[in-house]
Amino acid sequence: MFSDKKVTYYFDSALSYVEKIIEKHKAIFLTDNNVYNKHPHLFEGLNTIVIHAGENTKQQKTIDEVINQLIQKEATRDTWLIGVGGGVITDITGFVAGIYMRGINTGFIPTTLLAMVDAAVGGKSAIDVGMYKNIIGLTKQPSFLLYDYSLLQTLPNEEWSNGFAEIIKHACIKDATMFEMLETTSIDYFKLNNEALASLVYKNVMLKSAIAQHDELEKGDRKLLNFGHTIGHPIETTHQISHGNAISIGMVCAAFFSSEIINLQQNLTQRIIALLEKYNLPSAYCFNKDKVFELIKMDKKRTGTNINFILIAAIGEGFIKELSLVQVKQLIDKHC
Repeated sequence: MFSDKKVTYYFDSALSYVEKIIEKHKAIFLTDNNVYNKHPHLFEGLNTIVIHAGENTKQQKTIDEVINQLIQKEATRDTWLIGVGGGVITDITGFVAGIYMRGINTGFIPTTLLAMVDAAVGGKSAIDVGMYKNIIGLTKQPSFLLYDYSLLQTLPNEEWSNGFAEIIKHACIKDATMFEMLETTSIDYFKLNNEALASLVYKNVMLKSAIAQHDELEKGDRKLLNFGHTIGHPIETTHQISHGNAISIGMVCAAFFSSEIINLQQNLTQRIIALLEKYNLPSAYCFNKDKVFELIKMDKKRTGTNINFILIAAIGEGFIKELSLVQVKQLIDKHC
């Protein structure tokens, strides 16, 4: 239960089940051209808005386009906007649903592993402004999330790795047992074992949900979910690499920062690097440190000349450490 509503999770379900949740004539589905082209049969007979895929779509211009289509479709306050797609779609859906007619009901059907375990969970929706990622947004919980694991079958390999970046992040900050389990498994194992995949998704959804319910507006522990993101997000936007790859690099930098600041055992950093590489994620990247630092200065966790940075004391034990921006720049130059 969140502050404004109960969120219902439908695990191991199917998109068609939506008709048992809400009346079909009240639903408008929002998806992107990638999802629509891969699964056209799923949208037959459904009132659907299709937008272009990709992070570059997550701009105010797209919000205006979606709202104009809602107006053309005569959407009212009892209309449901259902997002079917990855993190970009759930962000745009949540944002539009939060502002259209001062708020309409919404639900998510995530189609990527990353969206299933992270982006669609917790109620945060945002759009980018130029190079500044997620700088305009709101917190609005969806009424439901529906998990159709068959939608993952069409994911390319890099999208599986993208999702595992967030799963490994969860393990680093909150779940040492999951971290150890991931060390003994692989992407191929989860691809071939539906029961194990369903269990892993469930575990990660519950982990993030528990954090978000306790700190919905990110005043405390929810900041832990930004492990690897303070550096990762600027790398993602300045160098146009995937979210998972960027967060992987950010987590390695944060682990090295932890090693220096609190004398984290060196073998723990190496374990994190080894696990990321096992799931086909990078542990190093040559990025423009000055450009990345300029974006870090506009991070939402900044207060004055300091920033709340997420570090780890041990595997499964994330914590918030206030660092000066000067110190962050020095650490980036030394370790990243």
